[in-house]
Amino acid sequence: MSKSSKKVPRSIAVLKNLKALACAALFASLSIVCGKYLAIPVGQILRFSFENLPIILSGVLFGPILGLITGVLADLVGCVLVGYAINPIVTAGAAAIGAVSGIVSVIMKKSPLWARLALSVSLAHISGSVIIKTFGLARWYDFPLYELMLWRLLNYVIIGILEYVILYAILKSRAVSAQIDLMLEE
Repeated sequence: MSKSSKKVPRSIAVLKNLKALACAALFASLSIVCGKYLAIPVGQILRFSFENLPIILSGVLFGPILGLITGVLADLVGCVLVGYAINPIVTAGAAAIGAVSGIVSVIMKKSPLWARLALSVSLAHISGSVIIKTFGLARWYDFPLYELMLWRLLNYVIIGILEYVILYAILKSRAVSAQIDLMLEE
């Protein structure tokens, strides 16, 4: 089998697509705006925001690799812009959100959109937001891990439901689907 006849997985091929890379950069910047500038603080460490919505969208549309890159860029650039110290564990959580949503989307590509999206949003938030980021925040700010995890679980159940509804509406739109198809053409 020649090199040219081997099929490259879409999640890797998309890394050569300039339109997809530009869109992922846009998603990272949207995540920064939603997470750092439009967030509603709840106490000292919790905040209500849609910072993960663009990261999940990047993972669902472009696969786990570009989803992971979108999450990392959003967290690192966002921290630098607003003067937060970079917490590598929280950055790993942002990466997990993009990667997990992409992995689930690839595995469930033949499933109905509602099921694929529900599982993508749920598993991305459980792994990235509730487990990994909570661990990083608890260590960084010396908060009790399980108490913080319960509060963040409640926060992300609410946010996850809202994000699911928004993402489902976006991805069901014929106009959006047509533009995504145009963007992903080789």
